[in-house]
Amino acid sequence: MVRPSGWRSLTEADPLDAENAARAVLSGRARAQAKTGDGPVEIARMYKLAKDSAVKARTQAINQLKAVLIRADPQLREELAGLGDAELIRTCAGLVDDSLNHEADEGAVLHVTHVTLALLARRIGQLSEEIQDLEGRLTRLVERHAPQLLEVVGIGPDTAVTLLITIGDNPERLGSEASFAALCGVSPVERFSGSRQYRRLNRGGDRQAHAALHRIVQTRLRVDPCTQEYYERRSKEGKIRREIVRSLKRYAAREVYHLVKPVQSQPPL
Repeated sequence: MVRPSGWRSLTEADPLDAENAARAVLSGRARAQAKTGDGPVEIARMYKLAKDSAVKARTQAINQLKAVLIRADPQLREELAGLGDAELIRTCAGLVDDSLNHEADEGAVLHVTHVTLALLARRIGQLSEEIQDLEGRLTRLVERHAPQLLEVVGIGPDTAVTLLITIGDNPERLGSEASFAALCGVSPVERFSGSRQYRRLNRGGDRQAHAALHRIVQTRLRVDPCTQEYYERRSKEGKIRREIVRSLKRYAAREVYHLVKPVQSQPPL
């Protein structure tokens, strides 16, 4: 196979890229500043890590509980049919009385099904309490260190935490709003198709931050009159929904950047 000019395999690229990066640092050409991990954003990152893990475990436990119900006794299925998730979990958690001795019935499939459902339901309840506690900690952290974000339409505590983690404890390392947009993967990319020039969404960047900006835009499209008016106006101009949403994400990134960037002190006269 003939390799195109400038092509390198992954095994060739890694050491060469590392060497080029080291040379750039030693020569002073690399001026990028890394994120620090010694402030409230690092605390938020650890809380969010624990919360995401708990959410994943709770989802898995709920799926397992419903999978057990599929193979359960038909009469038990009928008794639990039609219950919402919250009521189903409360009912399953009370299926077994721990104060009773069920050793004689340990071999009964129905009893074991009751025990399994009760254990899974109680695990779900414990994880829900843990998630609620972590959400409260994250909310208080945002309210203390970046309350201005919560005043913006479409930004809640979870979205604010995600964006703050992307920015880091030293937002001054981001030189401009364009650099923050590129970091979030919402900077436009120029594309050409024959004589037509257009812009598409950047596929790179922090995908968690990109998803947070997407949630902001979707919320504003539902509840914010200004955003709805902008959407209608651009639609009449011939823009498709994807292009309008891309522009709104870029605007949201600009807004967040100016809310969290440090205020530069004026030089003395």
